[in-house]
Amino acid sequence: MSFFGNLFSKEKKESLDQGLQKSKESFFGKLGKAIAGKSTVDEEVLDNLEEILISSDVGVDTTLKIIQRIQARVSRDKYLGTSELDGILKEEIAALLSENNSSDLADFETPVGVKPYVLLVVGVNGVGKTTTIGKLSAQFKKKGKSVVLGAADTFRAAAVDQLKLWGERVGVPVIAKGMNTDPSAVAFEAVEKGVELGADVIIIDTAGRLHTKANLMQELSKIKRVIQKVLPDAPHDVMLVLDGSTGQNAAIQAREFTKATDVTCLAITKLDGTAKGGVVIGISDEFKIPVKYIGVGEKVEDLHTFNKQEFVDSLFKK
Repeated sequence: MSFFGNLFSKEKKESLDQGLQKSKESFFGKLGKAIAGKSTVDEEVLDNLEEILISSDVGVDTTLKIIQRIQARVSRDKYLGTSELDGILKEEIAALLSENNSSDLADFETPVGVKPYVLLVVGVNGVGKTTTIGKLSAQFKKKGKSVVLGAADTFRAAAVDQLKLWGERVGVPVIAKGMNTDPSAVAFEAVEKGVELGADVIIIDTAGRLHTKANLMQELSKIKRVIQKVLPDAPHDVMLVLDGSTGQNAAIQAREFTKATDVTCLAITKLDGTAKGGVVIGISDEFKIPVKYIGVGEKVEDLHTFNKQEFVDSLFKK
């Protein structure tokens, strides 16, 4: 077992290793071909590595940063061997993630001294937004925290119904007023109920599809204003949920949402069904917004609090 593997629970590490398997196999398969017959890291190897990183959805700008770092190391050590390349890559990617605005959190912990912790969740339809909220509720409850959910995605009856089902499954109250009701009214009631119950966590689902960026901005601004009548410092986080399997399309969505609202953290889902796990590195680097959670499977336990060391270790584990 690797050093990092000793730091984390065996079950969690196995889930993460398995969830990132496709990304890892694709990456190392391409890397193996790129260095075949080569003993030292030369320009051709670096060109091939650049192509591999971009095709793994790391993103062009982040890829160039990584290549520049490796070039600097090659220039310091003229005899850098290809056998060392994966280890150097691992170190540089871990360093890059460490430089972004993310700090490794304890599993499903809320900020100290904040009760209730209000989380507003945004994201387009189909990224796993409502499912992520359900899994988060289960994980928070498992940690002994009380949770209230607000079904403020009132543009889709399915979203409201899905959140209600999660509430029943997990055993947490869901504040819902049905389809086509005012989302801010639902959010207000959810926060009011959470305060009344002394809840630790209030999670509010919001619409995944509004016709224009201006509409999205107005809707989220209204929700914030209304819930601040109950809790002046809420929401404590605005979390954008992205589908990791869409690769660079997830980065495009992140650009749009960060223009429309003040996104404070990210959840990246569906990494188990794709070889595009590199998108986590690119998005983290581009937006300097903490990746707080990653999803690597269908089970509740497959939603993980993001840990940089753990992620890189699983991605490079042989």
